Amino acid sequence: MRKNLILVLIAVCAAMALPAQAQLDFGLKGGVNLSKASLSDIRGNFKKDNFTGFFIGPMAEFTLPILGLGVDASLLFAQRGVTVSDEGEDATVKQNGIDIPVNLKYNIGLGKMLGIYIAAGPDFYFDLGKDKRIYGAEVDKKKKEVGINVGAGLKLFSHLQVGANYNIPLGDTAKLRDEEGELGSYKTKTWQVSVAYIF
Repeated sequence: MRKNLILVLIAVCAAMALPAQAQLDFGLKGGVNLSKASLSDIRGNFKKDNFTGFFIGPMAEFTLPILGLGVDASLLFAQRGVTVSDEGEDATVKQNGIDIPVNLKYNIGLGKMLGIYIAAGPDFYFDLGKDKRIYGAEVDKKKKEVGINVGAGLKLFSHLQVGANYNIPLGDTAKLRDEEGELGSYKTKTWQVSVAYIF
Protein backbone atom coordinates (compact mmCIF):
# COMPACT_ATOMS: atom_id res chain seq x y z
CA MET A 1 0.00 0.00 0.00
CA ARG A 2 2.79 2.38 0.93
CA LYS A 3 4.65 1.61 -2.32
CA ASN A 4 1.51 2.31 -4.34
CA LEU A 5 1.05 5.65 -2.59
CA ILE A 6 4.65 6.64 -3.31
CA LEU A 7 4.24 5.69 -6.99
CA VAL A 8 1.05 7.76 -7.24
CA LEU A 9 2.78 10.76 -5.65
CA ILE A 10 5.72 10.45 -8.07
CA ALA A 11 3.32 10.25 -11.04
CA VAL A 12 1.40 13.33 -9.85
CA CYS A 13 4.62 15.31 -9.35
CA ALA A 14 5.84 14.30 -12.81
CA ALA A 15 2.52 15.30 -14.39
CA MET A 16 2.69 18.69 -12.67
CA ALA A 17 6.30 19.22 -13.72
CA LEU A 18 5.78 18.44 -17.43
CA PRO A 19 3.62 21.49 -18.27
CA ALA A 20 6.18 23.71 -16.58
CA GLN A 21 8.92 22.25 -18.78
CA ALA A 22 6.86 22.38 -22.00
CA GLN A 23 7.80 25.03 -24.53
CA LEU A 24 5.81 26.65 -27.31
CA ASP A 25 7.96 28.44 -29.87
CA PHE A 26 7.22 30.17 -33.15
CA GLY A 27 9.39 30.57 -36.21
CA LEU A 28 9.71 30.97 -39.95
CA LYS A 29 10.31 28.08 -42.33
CA GLY A 30 11.31 27.97 -45.99
CA GLY A 31 12.98 25.75 -48.50
CA VAL A 32 12.93 23.88 -51.79
CA ASN A 33 10.48 21.29 -53.12
CA LEU A 34 11.75 18.72 -55.60
CA SER A 35 8.75 16.90 -57.04
CA LYS A 36 8.51 13.94 -59.36
CA ALA A 37 5.36 12.37 -60.75
CA SER A 38 4.46 8.71 -60.57
CA LEU A 39 2.31 8.00 -63.65
CA SER A 40 -0.51 5.47 -63.53
CA ASP A 41 -2.21 3.97 -66.61
CA ILE A 42 -1.23 6.96 -68.75
CA ARG A 43 -2.01 6.56 -72.46
CA GLY A 44 0.78 8.10 -74.48
CA ASN A 45 4.58 8.18 -74.55
CA PHE A 46 5.14 10.61 -71.66
CA LYS A 47 8.50 11.05 -69.93
CA LYS A 48 8.61 12.66 -66.50
CA ASP A 49 11.17 15.10 -65.16
CA ASN A 50 11.79 16.68 -61.76
CA PHE A 51 9.96 19.90 -60.94
CA THR A 52 11.60 22.40 -58.57
CA GLY A 53 9.51 24.80 -56.47
CA PHE A 54 9.70 26.54 -53.11
CA PHE A 55 7.79 26.90 -49.84
CA ILE A 56 7.74 29.52 -47.09
CA GLY A 57 5.63 30.43 -44.08
CA PRO A 58 5.24 30.52 -40.30
CA MET A 59 5.59 27.53 -38.01
CA ALA A 60 4.93 26.61 -34.39
CA GLU A 61 6.73 24.01 -32.30
CA PHE A 62 5.56 22.48 -29.02
CA THR A 63 8.18 20.47 -27.14
CA LEU A 64 8.50 18.48 -23.93
CA PRO A 65 12.28 18.66 -23.33
CA ILE A 66 12.33 15.97 -20.64
CA LEU A 67 10.85 13.36 -22.97
CA GLY A 68 12.44 14.63 -26.18
CA LEU A 69 9.04 14.65 -27.85
CA GLY A 70 7.40 17.50 -29.69
CA VAL A 71 4.92 18.51 -32.34
CA ASP A 72 5.44 21.07 -35.04
CA ALA A 73 2.97 22.52 -37.52
CA SER A 74 3.48 24.95 -40.39
CA LEU A 75 1.28 27.08 -42.64
CA LEU A 76 3.19 27.29 -45.90
CA PHE A 77 2.71 28.73 -49.35
CA ALA A 78 4.13 25.94 -51.47
CA GLN A 79 4.85 25.18 -55.10
CA ARG A 80 4.68 21.62 -56.33
CA GLY A 81 4.24 20.34 -59.83
CA VAL A 82 5.00 17.92 -62.59
CA THR A 83 7.03 18.29 -65.78
CA VAL A 84 6.42 15.82 -68.60
CA SER A 85 7.71 15.61 -72.14
CA ASP A 86 6.23 13.99 -75.21
CA GLU A 87 8.37 13.66 -78.35
CA GLY A 88 10.71 16.40 -77.17
CA GLU A 89 7.99 18.88 -76.20
CA ASP A 90 7.97 19.81 -72.49
CA ALA A 91 4.88 20.74 -70.48
CA THR A 92 4.67 21.77 -66.82
CA VAL A 93 1.68 21.70 -64.50
CA LYS A 94 2.27 23.84 -61.39
CA GLN A 95 0.49 23.48 -58.08
CA ASN A 96 0.47 26.72 -56.10
CA GLY A 97 -1.22 26.11 -52.80
CA ILE A 98 -1.30 26.03 -49.01
CA ASP A 99 0.63 23.23 -47.34
CA ILE A 100 -0.05 22.32 -43.70
CA PRO A 101 2.32 19.65 -42.38
CA VAL A 102 1.83 18.45 -38.78
CA ASN A 103 4.71 16.31 -37.51
CA LEU A 104 5.46 14.40 -34.34
CA LYS A 105 9.14 14.97 -33.54
CA TYR A 106 11.60 13.02 -31.47
CA ASN A 107 14.58 15.16 -30.47
CA ILE A 108 18.00 13.88 -29.41
CA GLY A 109 20.27 16.45 -27.80
CA LEU A 110 23.98 16.15 -28.52
CA GLY A 111 24.96 19.16 -26.43
CA LYS A 112 23.86 22.74 -25.96
CA MET A 113 24.69 23.70 -29.54
CA LEU A 114 23.60 20.63 -31.50
CA GLY A 115 20.75 18.15 -31.71
CA ILE A 116 19.12 15.85 -34.22
CA TYR A 117 15.48 14.98 -34.78
CA ILE A 118 13.31 12.55 -36.67
CA ALA A 119 9.76 13.47 -37.63
CA ALA A 120 6.65 11.97 -39.19
CA GLY A 121 3.04 12.96 -39.59
CA PRO A 122 0.20 13.92 -41.91
CA ASP A 123 0.34 16.62 -44.57
CA PHE A 124 -2.64 18.59 -45.87
CA TYR A 125 -2.31 20.40 -49.20
CA PHE A 126 -4.89 22.76 -50.73
CA ASP A 127 -4.32 23.65 -54.38
CA LEU A 128 -5.19 27.24 -55.30
CA GLY A 129 -4.42 27.07 -59.01
CA LYS A 130 -6.61 26.48 -62.02
CA ASP A 131 -6.79 23.32 -64.11
CA LYS A 132 -4.62 23.25 -67.23
CA ARG A 133 -4.48 21.57 -70.62
CA ILE A 134 -1.37 19.82 -71.90
CA TYR A 135 -1.05 17.99 -75.22
CA GLY A 136 -4.77 18.52 -75.81
CA ALA A 137 -5.69 16.83 -72.51
CA GLU A 138 -7.29 18.46 -69.48
CA VAL A 139 -5.40 18.09 -66.19
CA ASP A 140 -7.99 17.79 -63.42
CA LYS A 141 -6.02 18.55 -60.23
CA LYS A 142 -7.37 17.57 -56.83
CA LYS A 143 -8.10 20.65 -54.74
CA LYS A 144 -7.34 18.83 -51.48
CA GLU A 145 -4.61 16.27 -50.87
CA VAL A 146 -3.65 14.29 -47.80
CA GLY A 147 -0.19 12.79 -47.55
CA ILE A 148 2.39 11.39 -45.14
CA ASN A 149 5.65 13.15 -44.19
CA VAL A 150 8.82 11.39 -43.05
CA GLY A 151 11.94 13.38 -42.29
CA ALA A 152 14.98 14.15 -40.18
CA GLY A 153 17.23 17.09 -39.48
CA LEU A 154 19.64 19.02 -37.30
CA LYS A 155 19.02 21.63 -34.61
CA LEU A 156 21.80 24.20 -34.36
CA PHE A 157 22.37 26.88 -31.69
CA SER A 158 18.82 26.35 -30.27
CA HIS A 159 17.29 28.52 -33.00
CA LEU A 160 18.21 27.08 -36.40
CA GLN A 161 16.82 23.87 -37.90
CA VAL A 162 17.94 22.27 -41.16
CA GLY A 163 16.01 19.27 -42.39
CA ALA A 164 15.06 16.95 -45.23
CA ASN A 165 11.58 15.55 -45.69
CA TYR A 166 9.78 13.15 -48.05
CA ASN A 167 6.09 13.64 -48.79
CA ILE A 168 3.96 10.81 -50.19
CA PRO A 169 0.33 11.57 -51.20
CA LEU A 170 -2.22 8.97 -50.18
CA GLY A 171 -4.20 9.41 -53.41
CA ASP A 172 -3.84 10.71 -56.95
CA THR A 173 -2.70 14.29 -57.45
CA ALA A 174 -4.51 14.73 -60.76
CA LYS A 175 -6.30 12.92 -63.57
CA LEU A 176 -5.83 13.53 -67.29
CA ARG A 177 -8.80 13.48 -69.67
CA ASP A 178 -9.34 14.08 -73.37
CA GLU A 179 -12.25 13.72 -75.77
CA GLU A 180 -11.93 9.93 -75.67
CA GLY A 181 -12.15 9.80 -71.88
CA GLU A 182 -9.68 9.38 -69.04
CA LEU A 183 -6.01 9.17 -70.03
CA GLY A 184 -4.80 8.13 -66.59
CA SER A 185 -3.57 9.81 -63.42
CA TYR A 186 -0.42 10.81 -61.63
CA LYS A 187 0.79 11.18 -58.07
CA THR A 188 3.34 13.85 -57.12
CA LYS A 189 5.93 12.69 -54.57
CA THR A 190 8.09 15.46 -53.15
CA TRP A 191 11.47 15.77 -51.47
CA GLN A 192 11.75 18.89 -49.32
CA VAL A 193 14.89 20.59 -47.99
CA SER A 194 14.05 23.15 -45.32
CA VAL A 195 15.63 25.78 -43.11
CA ALA A 196 13.71 27.11 -40.10
CA TYR A 197 14.52 29.86 -37.63
CA ILE A 198 12.86 29.61 -34.22
CA PHE A 199 12.41 32.95 -32.45
